[in-house]
Amino acid sequence: MVGEAPLTGIKVLEFAGLAPGPFAGILLADAGADVLRIDRAVPGKTHTAGKQGPLTPDMLARYKSSIAVDLKSPSGIALIKQLAKAADVIIDPFRPGVLEKLGLGPDVLSALNPRIIYGRMTGFRRDGKYAAMAGHDINYLAVSGALSLLGRDGEKPHPPWNILADFAGGGAVLFKGILLAVIARQRTGRGQVVEANMVDGAAYLASFPRMALKTPLGNNGRGRNQLDGGCPFYDTYETKDGKYMSVGALEPQFYSILVEGLGLASQPWAAESRRNDRATWAEMQRQFEAAFRSKTRAEWEAVFDGTDACCTPVLEFPELEAETRREGDQRPIVTLRDTPMLAVDQGATSPAVQGQGPGVEGGGYEGTPLAADGGGEEALGRWFGLTRGKEYDVEKGGLVLETKSKL
Repeated sequence: MVGEAPLTGIKVLEFAGLAPGPFAGILLADAGADVLRIDRAVPGKTHTAGKQGPLTPDMLARYKSSIAVDLKSPSGIALIKQLAKAADVIIDPFRPGVLEKLGLGPDVLSALNPRIIYGRMTGFRRDGKYAAMAGHDINYLAVSGALSLLGRDGEKPHPPWNILADFAGGGAVLFKGILLAVIARQRTGRGQVVEANMVDGAAYLASFPRMALKTPLGNNGRGRNQLDGGCPFYDTYETKDGKYMSVGALEPQFYSILVEGLGLASQPWAAESRRNDRATWAEMQRQFEAAFRSKTRAEWEAVFDGTDACCTPVLEFPELEAETRREGDQRPIVTLRDTPMLAVDQGATSPAVQGQGPGVEGGGYEGTPLAADGGGEEALGRWFGLTRGKEYDVEKGGLVLETKSKL
Protein backbone atom coordinates (compact mmCIF):
# COMPACT_ATOMS: atom_id res chain seq x y z
CA MET A 1 0.00 0.00 0.00
CA VAL A 2 1.35 3.44 -0.94
CA GLY A 3 1.46 5.82 2.02
CA GLU A 4 1.73 9.55 2.48
CA ALA A 5 4.70 11.59 1.30
CA PRO A 6 7.75 11.12 3.57
CA LEU A 7 7.70 14.57 5.21
CA THR A 8 3.94 14.79 5.70
CA GLY A 9 3.24 16.62 8.97
CA ILE A 10 6.51 18.58 8.98
CA LYS A 11 5.81 22.32 9.23
CA VAL A 12 8.30 24.72 7.69
CA LEU A 13 8.58 28.49 7.98
CA GLU A 14 10.57 29.73 4.99
CA PHE A 15 11.62 33.37 5.05
CA ALA A 16 11.43 34.60 1.46
CA GLY A 17 14.82 34.87 -0.20
CA LEU A 18 16.65 34.15 -3.42
CA ALA A 19 17.50 30.85 -5.10
CA PRO A 20 19.08 28.57 -2.45
CA GLY A 21 16.58 29.13 0.37
CA PRO A 22 13.51 28.63 -1.85
CA PHE A 23 15.18 25.58 -3.41
CA ALA A 24 15.61 23.96 0.00
CA GLY A 25 11.97 24.84 0.66
CA ILE A 26 10.69 23.30 -2.55
CA LEU A 27 12.63 20.10 -1.88
CA LEU A 28 10.90 19.90 1.50
CA ALA A 29 7.52 20.76 -0.05
CA ASP A 30 7.88 18.15 -2.79
CA ALA A 31 8.51 15.61 -0.02
CA GLY A 32 5.19 16.54 1.59
CA ALA A 33 6.23 19.15 4.16
CA ASP A 34 3.80 22.01 4.80
CA VAL A 35 5.86 25.05 3.77
CA LEU A 36 4.64 28.52 4.70
CA ARG A 37 6.67 31.30 3.13
CA ILE A 38 7.06 34.56 5.05
CA ASP A 39 7.01 37.42 2.55
CA ARG A 40 7.83 41.06 3.14
CA ALA A 41 4.79 43.21 3.80
CA VAL A 42 4.05 45.91 1.25
CA PRO A 43 2.36 48.98 2.75
CA GLY A 44 -0.93 49.71 1.03
CA LYS A 45 -1.40 46.09 -0.03
CA THR A 46 -3.88 44.19 2.07
CA HIS A 47 -4.77 40.53 2.43
CA THR A 48 -8.28 40.33 1.02
CA ALA A 49 -10.26 37.13 0.87
CA GLY A 50 -10.40 35.85 -2.71
CA LYS A 51 -7.73 38.24 -3.99
CA GLN A 52 -4.02 37.65 -4.39
CA GLY A 53 -1.46 40.06 -3.03
CA PRO A 54 1.72 41.19 -4.81
CA LEU A 55 3.69 38.47 -6.59
CA THR A 56 7.28 37.80 -5.61
CA PRO A 57 9.92 36.92 -8.24
CA ASP A 58 10.50 33.48 -6.69
CA MET A 59 9.27 30.72 -9.01
CA LEU A 60 10.37 27.87 -6.73
CA ALA A 61 6.99 27.93 -5.01
CA ARG A 62 5.33 24.60 -5.83
CA TYR A 63 3.18 23.27 -2.96
CA LYS A 64 3.97 26.29 -0.78
CA SER A 65 1.65 28.88 0.73
CA SER A 66 2.51 32.40 1.82
CA ILE A 67 1.74 35.19 4.24
CA ALA A 68 3.11 38.73 4.25
CA VAL A 69 4.42 39.93 7.60
CA ASP A 70 5.85 43.32 8.60
CA LEU A 71 9.07 42.25 10.32
CA LYS A 72 9.61 45.82 11.51
CA SER A 73 6.43 45.62 13.55
CA PRO A 74 6.50 44.18 17.10
CA SER A 75 3.13 42.58 16.40
CA GLY A 76 4.50 41.03 13.21
CA ILE A 77 7.47 39.63 15.12
CA ALA A 78 5.07 38.32 17.76
CA LEU A 79 3.12 36.45 15.07
CA ILE A 80 6.31 34.78 13.79
CA LYS A 81 7.19 33.70 17.31
CA GLN A 82 3.76 32.14 17.74
CA LEU A 83 4.14 30.28 14.46
CA ALA A 84 7.60 29.11 15.49
CA LYS A 85 6.11 27.39 18.53
CA ALA A 86 4.39 24.93 16.21
CA ALA A 87 7.02 24.79 13.45
CA ASP A 88 9.46 21.98 12.86
CA VAL A 89 11.84 23.90 10.59
CA ILE A 90 12.93 27.49 9.98
CA ILE A 91 14.70 28.46 6.74
CA ASP A 92 16.80 31.60 7.24
CA PRO A 93 18.20 32.78 3.86
CA PHE A 94 19.59 36.13 5.05
CA ARG A 95 23.10 37.39 5.64
CA PRO A 96 24.48 36.63 9.11
CA GLY A 97 22.77 38.51 11.94
CA VAL A 98 19.65 39.76 10.11
CA LEU A 99 17.10 37.63 11.97
CA GLU A 100 19.05 37.97 15.21
CA LYS A 101 18.62 41.76 15.02
CA LEU A 102 14.88 41.23 14.62
CA GLY A 103 14.73 39.09 17.73
CA LEU A 104 14.18 35.92 15.70
CA GLY A 105 17.58 34.30 16.03
CA PRO A 106 18.09 30.62 16.85
CA ASP A 107 18.57 31.20 20.57
CA VAL A 108 15.21 32.96 20.85
CA LEU A 109 13.20 30.55 18.72
CA SER A 110 14.85 27.44 20.19
CA ALA A 111 13.90 28.66 23.65
CA LEU A 112 10.29 28.96 22.50
CA ASN A 113 10.37 25.57 20.78
CA PRO A 114 13.22 23.19 21.73
CA ARG A 115 12.25 20.86 18.87
CA ILE A 116 12.68 23.46 16.15
CA ILE A 117 15.34 22.91 13.48
CA TYR A 118 16.82 26.27 12.56
CA GLY A 119 18.27 25.99 9.05
CA ARG A 120 20.28 28.96 7.90
CA MET A 121 21.99 29.50 4.60
CA THR A 122 24.77 31.93 3.77
CA GLY A 123 26.92 32.41 0.71
CA PHE A 124 30.32 32.83 2.33
CA ARG A 125 31.46 31.02 5.45
CA ARG A 126 30.29 32.61 8.68
CA ASP A 127 33.81 32.39 10.10
CA GLY A 128 35.71 33.45 6.96
CA LYS A 129 37.20 36.72 5.72
CA TYR A 130 34.24 37.33 3.37
CA ALA A 131 31.53 36.71 5.99
CA ALA A 132 30.16 40.26 5.98
CA MET A 133 30.36 40.75 2.20
CA ALA A 134 27.62 40.44 -0.40
CA GLY A 135 28.09 37.85 -3.12
CA HIS A 136 26.51 35.65 -5.74
CA ASP A 137 26.97 32.14 -7.12
CA ILE A 138 30.03 33.13 -9.17
CA ASN A 139 31.75 34.57 -6.10
CA TYR A 140 31.11 31.52 -3.93
CA LEU A 141 32.40 29.24 -6.68
CA ALA A 142 35.44 31.48 -7.04
CA VAL A 143 36.60 31.35 -3.43
CA SER A 144 35.71 27.66 -3.07
CA GLY A 145 38.21 26.78 -5.78
CA ALA A 146 35.56 25.12 -7.93
CA LEU A 147 35.45 27.93 -10.51
CA SER A 148 39.16 27.46 -11.27
CA LEU A 149 38.28 24.01 -12.69
CA LEU A 150 35.62 25.21 -15.13
CA GLY A 151 36.29 26.32 -18.68
CA ARG A 152 38.34 25.42 -21.72
CA ASP A 153 42.08 25.44 -22.22
CA GLY A 154 43.29 28.97 -22.92
CA GLU A 155 39.98 30.54 -21.86
CA LYS A 156 38.93 32.26 -18.67
CA PRO A 157 37.09 30.28 -15.94
CA HIS A 158 33.44 30.04 -16.92
CA PRO A 159 30.54 29.53 -14.47
CA PRO A 160 27.60 27.28 -15.47
CA TRP A 161 24.47 29.35 -14.75
CA ASN A 162 23.98 29.35 -10.95
CA ILE A 163 23.58 25.60 -10.59
CA LEU A 164 26.67 24.66 -8.60
CA ALA A 165 26.74 27.10 -5.69
CA ASP A 166 23.15 28.33 -5.29
CA PHE A 167 21.38 25.04 -5.87
CA ALA A 168 23.72 22.04 -5.56
CA GLY A 169 26.12 23.51 -3.00
CA GLY A 170 23.48 25.67 -1.30
CA GLY A 171 19.82 24.70 -1.28
CA ALA A 172 20.36 20.96 -1.74
CA VAL A 173 23.01 20.91 1.02
CA LEU A 174 20.73 22.80 3.42
CA PHE A 175 17.95 20.32 2.60
CA LYS A 176 20.28 17.45 3.46
CA GLY A 177 21.29 19.12 6.72
CA ILE A 178 17.66 19.63 7.71
CA LEU A 179 16.89 15.98 7.01
CA LEU A 180 19.87 14.92 9.14
CA ALA A 181 18.58 17.12 11.96
CA VAL A 182 15.10 15.58 11.64
CA ILE A 183 16.65 12.13 12.01
CA ALA A 184 18.76 13.24 14.98
CA ARG A 185 15.66 14.73 16.62
CA GLN A 186 14.03 11.32 16.61
CA ARG A 187 16.81 10.18 18.90
CA THR A 188 17.35 13.28 21.05
CA GLY A 189 13.91 14.87 21.04
CA ARG A 190 15.53 18.24 20.35
CA GLY A 191 16.06 20.36 17.29
CA GLN A 192 19.30 22.14 16.47
CA VAL A 193 20.87 24.84 14.31
CA VAL A 194 21.81 23.68 10.81
CA GLU A 195 24.31 25.95 9.08
CA ALA A 196 25.05 25.66 5.37
CA ASN A 197 27.08 27.94 3.15
CA MET A 198 27.64 27.82 -0.57
CA VAL A 199 31.42 27.99 -0.37
CA ASP A 200 31.68 24.80 1.67
CA GLY A 201 28.93 23.19 -0.39
CA ALA A 202 30.65 23.93 -3.69
CA ALA A 203 34.04 22.87 -2.32
CA TYR A 204 32.55 19.58 -1.15
CA LEU A 205 31.04 18.96 -4.58
CA ALA A 206 34.49 19.49 -6.08
CA SER A 207 36.11 16.87 -3.82
CA PHE A 208 36.90 14.39 -6.60
CA PRO A 209 38.38 16.79 -9.18
CA ARG A 210 40.38 18.49 -6.42
CA MET A 211 41.84 15.14 -5.37
CA ALA A 212 42.61 14.43 -9.02
CA LEU A 213 44.68 17.59 -9.51
CA LYS A 214 47.85 15.81 -8.40
CA THR A 215 47.20 12.70 -10.49
CA PRO A 216 47.41 12.06 -14.27
CA LEU A 217 43.62 12.36 -14.36
CA GLY A 218 43.70 16.08 -13.61
CA ASN A 219 47.23 17.48 -13.59
CA ASN A 220 47.29 18.89 -17.14
CA GLY A 221 45.63 22.23 -16.44
CA ARG A 222 42.07 23.47 -16.86
CA GLY A 223 40.36 22.12 -19.96
CA ARG A 224 43.20 19.74 -20.85
CA ASN A 225 42.18 16.67 -18.87
CA GLN A 226 40.10 13.63 -19.64
CA LEU A 227 36.91 14.83 -17.94
CA ASP A 228 36.97 18.59 -18.49
CA GLY A 229 36.95 18.92 -22.28
CA GLY A 230 40.52 18.02 -23.11
CA CYS A 231 39.77 14.51 -24.34
CA PRO A 232 38.20 13.91 -27.78
CA PHE A 233 36.15 10.92 -26.63
CA TYR A 234 34.68 12.90 -23.72
CA ASP A 235 33.32 16.00 -25.41
CA THR A 236 30.43 17.47 -27.40
CA TYR A 237 30.24 17.76 -31.18
CA GLU A 238 28.18 19.87 -33.56
CA THR A 239 26.04 18.03 -36.08
CA LYS A 240 25.01 18.90 -39.63
CA ASP A 241 21.86 20.67 -38.44
CA GLY A 242 23.63 22.82 -35.84
CA LYS A 243 22.68 20.65 -32.88
CA TYR A 244 25.04 18.65 -30.69
CA MET A 245 25.91 15.13 -29.61
CA SER A 246 27.68 14.24 -26.37
CA VAL A 247 30.42 11.63 -26.20
CA GLY A 248 31.65 9.87 -23.06
CA ALA A 249 33.29 6.72 -24.39
CA LEU A 250 35.98 6.37 -21.73
CA GLU A 251 36.21 2.60 -21.44
CA PRO A 252 37.92 0.69 -24.30
CA GLN A 253 34.88 -1.39 -25.22
CA PHE A 254 32.69 1.73 -25.43
CA TYR A 255 35.37 3.60 -27.41
CA SER A 256 35.48 0.80 -29.98
CA ILE A 257 31.72 1.00 -30.53
CA LEU A 258 31.96 4.79 -30.89
CA VAL A 259 34.66 4.83 -33.56
CA GLU A 260 32.93 2.00 -35.41
CA GLY A 261 29.68 3.96 -35.44
CA LEU A 262 31.50 7.05 -36.68
CA GLY A 263 33.04 5.04 -39.51
CA LEU A 264 36.54 5.74 -38.22
CA ALA A 265 37.60 2.31 -36.96
CA SER A 266 40.22 1.93 -39.69
CA GLN A 267 42.11 5.08 -38.71
CA PRO A 268 45.62 4.51 -37.28
CA TRP A 269 44.78 6.31 -34.05
CA ALA A 270 41.50 4.40 -33.53
CA ALA A 271 43.02 1.29 -31.93
CA GLU A 272 41.98 0.75 -28.30
CA SER A 273 45.64 0.62 -27.29
CA ARG A 274 46.22 4.15 -28.62
CA ARG A 275 43.11 5.90 -27.33
CA ASN A 276 44.98 7.44 -24.36
CA ASP A 277 47.97 8.53 -26.45
CA ARG A 278 47.71 12.30 -26.26
CA ALA A 279 49.83 12.65 -29.35
CA THR A 280 46.86 11.34 -31.34
CA TRP A 281 44.20 13.50 -29.72
CA ALA A 282 44.46 16.52 -32.03
CA GLU A 283 43.90 14.38 -35.13
CA MET A 284 41.22 12.33 -33.38
CA GLN A 285 39.41 15.56 -32.43
CA ARG A 286 39.57 16.86 -36.00
CA GLN A 287 38.15 13.68 -37.47
CA PHE A 288 35.45 13.38 -34.80
CA GLU A 289 34.34 16.94 -35.62
CA ALA A 290 34.23 16.24 -39.35
CA ALA A 291 32.35 12.98 -38.86
CA PHE A 292 29.66 14.47 -36.61
CA ARG A 293 29.13 17.38 -39.02
CA SER A 294 28.37 14.91 -41.81
CA LYS A 295 24.99 13.87 -40.35
CA THR A 296 22.11 15.48 -38.49
CA ARG A 297 21.61 14.85 -34.82
CA ALA A 298 18.61 12.64 -35.57
CA GLU A 299 20.73 10.57 -37.92
CA TRP A 300 23.39 10.10 -35.26
CA GLU A 301 20.73 9.13 -32.77
CA ALA A 302 19.65 6.41 -35.19
CA VAL A 303 23.24 5.18 -35.26
CA PHE A 304 23.95 5.18 -31.53
CA ASP A 305 20.63 4.71 -29.76
CA GLY A 306 20.58 1.31 -28.07
CA THR A 307 24.36 0.93 -28.18
CA ASP A 308 27.07 1.27 -25.53
CA ALA A 309 28.95 3.97 -27.41
CA CYS A 310 28.08 6.47 -24.66
CA CYS A 311 26.92 8.86 -27.37
CA THR A 312 23.66 10.72 -26.75
CA PRO A 313 21.98 13.89 -28.05
CA VAL A 314 22.33 17.20 -26.22
CA LEU A 315 18.64 17.86 -25.73
CA GLU A 316 17.36 21.39 -25.23
CA PHE A 317 14.61 22.27 -22.79
CA PRO A 318 12.07 23.49 -25.38
CA GLU A 319 12.18 20.12 -27.13
CA LEU A 320 12.06 18.29 -23.81
CA GLU A 321 8.63 19.80 -23.28
CA ALA A 322 7.35 18.08 -26.41
CA GLU A 323 5.33 14.94 -25.81
CA THR A 324 7.58 13.04 -28.18
CA ARG A 325 10.47 13.35 -25.71
CA ARG A 326 9.70 11.26 -22.65
CA GLU A 327 13.08 12.28 -21.24
CA GLY A 328 11.50 15.68 -20.67
CA ASP A 329 9.09 14.52 -18.00
CA GLN A 330 9.80 16.45 -14.82
CA ARG A 331 10.01 13.92 -12.02
CA PRO A 332 10.69 14.04 -8.27
CA ILE A 333 14.35 14.14 -7.27
CA VAL A 334 14.15 10.58 -5.95
CA THR A 335 11.63 7.73 -6.04
CA LEU A 336 10.34 6.31 -2.76
CA ARG A 337 8.03 3.39 -3.48
CA ASP A 338 6.15 3.27 -0.18
CA THR A 339 6.06 6.98 0.70
CA PRO A 340 6.35 8.74 -2.67
CA MET A 341 7.30 12.34 -3.26
CA LEU A 342 4.59 14.65 -4.61
CA ALA A 343 4.17 15.15 -8.35
CA VAL A 344 6.28 17.83 -9.99
CA ASP A 345 4.81 17.65 -13.50
CA GLN A 346 2.69 20.25 -15.24
CA GLY A 347 -0.46 21.08 -13.32
CA ALA A 348 0.71 19.65 -10.00
CA THR A 349 -1.55 20.96 -7.24
CA SER A 350 -1.11 20.82 -3.51
CA PRO A 351 -3.75 19.18 -1.33
CA ALA A 352 -2.97 21.86 1.21
CA VAL A 353 -3.68 24.80 -1.09
CA GLN A 354 -5.94 23.46 -3.81
CA GLY A 355 -7.45 26.22 -5.86
CA GLN A 356 -4.69 28.67 -4.94
CA GLY A 357 -3.34 28.72 -8.53
CA PRO A 358 -0.12 30.74 -8.10
CA GLY A 359 2.80 28.70 -6.88
CA VAL A 360 1.30 25.26 -7.32
CA GLU A 361 0.53 25.06 -11.04
CA GLY A 362 2.93 24.67 -13.96
CA GLY A 363 5.37 22.75 -11.80
CA GLY A 364 7.31 21.27 -14.71
CA TYR A 365 8.85 24.02 -16.82
CA GLU A 366 6.78 27.11 -16.12
CA GLY A 367 7.30 28.34 -12.60
CA THR A 368 4.36 30.41 -11.39
CA PRO A 369 5.20 33.04 -8.79
CA LEU A 370 3.31 32.65 -5.54
CA ALA A 371 1.38 35.66 -4.33
CA ALA A 372 2.47 37.15 -1.03
CA ASP A 373 -0.74 35.90 0.55
CA GLY A 374 -1.34 32.79 -1.57
CA GLY A 375 -2.95 30.17 0.62
CA GLY A 376 -1.38 31.63 3.74
CA GLU A 377 -4.51 32.18 5.79
CA GLU A 378 -5.56 28.59 5.12
CA ALA A 379 -2.15 27.50 6.40
CA LEU A 380 -2.63 29.51 9.60
CA GLY A 381 -5.90 27.68 10.09
CA ARG A 382 -4.21 24.31 9.59
CA TRP A 383 -1.29 25.09 11.87
CA PHE A 384 -3.08 26.81 14.73
CA GLY A 385 -6.76 27.02 13.97
CA LEU A 386 -6.19 30.77 13.77
CA THR A 387 -8.88 33.04 12.40
CA ARG A 388 -8.35 36.44 10.87
CA GLY A 389 -9.93 39.18 12.93
CA LYS A 390 -9.70 37.07 16.05
CA GLU A 391 -6.13 35.92 16.66
CA TYR A 392 -4.47 37.95 13.90
CA ASP A 393 -5.23 40.78 11.50
CA VAL A 394 -3.71 42.98 8.80
CA GLU A 395 -1.64 46.06 9.52
CA LYS A 396 0.32 48.05 6.91
CA GLY A 397 0.04 45.27 4.37
CA GLY A 398 1.21 42.51 6.68
CA LEU A 399 -0.29 40.08 9.16
CA VAL A 400 0.17 40.82 12.86
CA LEU A 401 -0.75 39.07 16.07
CA GLU A 402 -3.80 40.58 17.70
CA THR A 403 -2.82 42.18 20.99
CA LYS A 404 -5.93 40.68 22.57
CA SER A 405 -5.03 37.19 21.44
CA LYS A 406 -4.82 34.64 24.26
CA LEU A 407 -2.26 32.50 22.43
